[in-house]
Amino acid sequence: MGYIHIYCGDGKGKTTAAVGLAVRMAGSNGQAVMVRFLKNDDSGEVDCLRKIKGITVIPCKKTFGFTWQMTEAEKREASAYFKELFDEAADLALLKAEQGQTLFVMDEVCAAVNSGLLQKEQVLAFLDRCPDSLEIVMTGREPAPEFIQRAGYISELRKVRHPFDKGVPARKGIEY
Repeated sequence: MGYIHIYCGDGKGKTTAAVGLAVRMAGSNGQAVMVRFLKNDDSGEVDCLRKIKGITVIPCKKTFGFTWQMTEAEKREASAYFKELFDEAADLALLKAEQGQTLFVMDEVCAAVNSGLLQKEQVLAFLDRCPDSLEIVMTGREPAPEFIQRAGYISELRKVRHPFDKGVPARKGIEY
């Protein structure tokens, strides 16, 4: 039976945990599909993951910047893009699940939904039709109650201390 995993909270490590599970799945001769919302392809794990047999990272062909800086027109464009990106990734995950155990990582899906750039109903409809051979990972802060209700695993990462609080910007290889 496939389960839904949620990595949430204000702490560092949500994506890192999802990446680790994708590597574990690939190392067990399974498949993993990863789609990332609200991020670009400059994150350190992307190139490495693409070299691992059994892991497919859907490319991020467009970025839109921070949601709070977007115009209404940019938000509409981003929403249309993320809908198509979700559909592409979900279709691929379902296709791979027909061939055997597959992990589908939706990185920052909670943030995409919370910001209105991805429709919660679209994600829920997908979750409710997933086969048992598809394991789902969702990351991001403040997952919707409907996501929490469906989850078999929920891990909350809590920030106790972070260098960003002292003005240290995100560092390549550590935060991205």
